Amino acid sequence: MSRWRNCGCAYCRTRGLIWPAIIIAVGVLFFIGQYSWRFGFDRTWPIVFIVWGAVKLLSDTASTEGHIDPRTQWQQTPPPTQQPPAPPSAPPPLS
Repeated sequence: MSRWRNCGCAYCRTRGLIWPAIIIAVGVLFFIGQYSWRFGFDRTWPIVFIVWGAVKLLSDTASTEGHIDPRTQWQQTPPPTQQPPAPPSAPPPLS
């Protein structure tokens, strides 16, 4: 996820949710398996693939408006800077 930290577009934000969503889904499935004799993890593990697919579908259809590509960010030229002010002219002669 570290390569998407500089980008705030919807695509990168939803892509960063894949692993947290999978970990939460696995935790919920183990919790259900502890308290239900009918629905153990051995019967509900395909839910992990459904969660993964749902998050992947969300990230692939999300907008990339404002996307900052980390692979090309370092190749971009810096924005043009203003020209430094001209040096002061010679002081007027004293009369």
